[in-house]
Amino acid sequence: MAAGGKAKGSGPSGMVHLARLLQFSDSTLPIGSFAFSNGLESALQTGVVTNPESLLKYVDLILRQTARMDGIALLHAHRAAVVGDYEAILEADSELFCRRVGEEQQMMLTRVGKKFAELVLKIMPSPMLERWLDDIKANATAGCLPIGQALALAHMGVDEVEAFVMHQYGIASMILSAALRLMRIDHLDTQRILFTAQGRVEGDYLAVRDLSLDEMASFAPVFDVLVAHHTTTHVRLFMN
Repeated sequence: MAAGGKAKGSGPSGMVHLARLLQFSDSTLPIGSFAFSNGLESALQTGVVTNPESLLKYVDLILRQTARMDGIALLHAHRAAVVGDYEAILEADSELFCRRVGEEQQMMLTRVGKKFAELVLKIMPSPMLERWLDDIKANATAGCLPIGQALALAHMGVDEVEAFVMHQYGIASMILSAALRLMRIDHLDTQRILFTAQGRVEGDYLAVRDLSLDEMASFAPVFDVLVAHHTTTHVRLFMN
């Protein structure tokens, strides 16, 4: 299937399509993402992030890393879902899980991924997503969030570009929501940072859309150290 292709025959269009896409993009979606900071808590404790300017740089770093890991897996899973290739979906799930450094990063992906699948299935039927959730419960697959998003959105007729944008937006929103609880920053600053950071999404998509699962990689040693630091912190607000 060509990059950017659209799932056919299952999704609404126009205003309803947009409204439902916005629903699944909502930062208040009850899947537990509020419990994770994507390393921001340790970034603040170690002085990597100290103010709005360094927070923007941190968000940029995470979005770049996520595009080249989670984003690639999401695109492959979306394309597999569109053509009904369930084995390729499981492969994307496994490859992403194995490349995530640290138990807390893996826990974040899988805990939120399972909650997302459970939520979606309460809202609408999706046989492939239901099969995936059954496999998660049977420990037959990891259950990473980007894979669940790909399955649900493909079923809704959301194309891969929209799915990629939604995923990247969710990552930025997660970090900035945590920032409001962790540092002296207001909603105006976080919205400015979100607006600025989202300016990179098209470039990130174009950079990864033709990459294979084997090419998933992200060189971000500072982030890896922050994740490791968080596991040894005695007092913390977030699970990651």
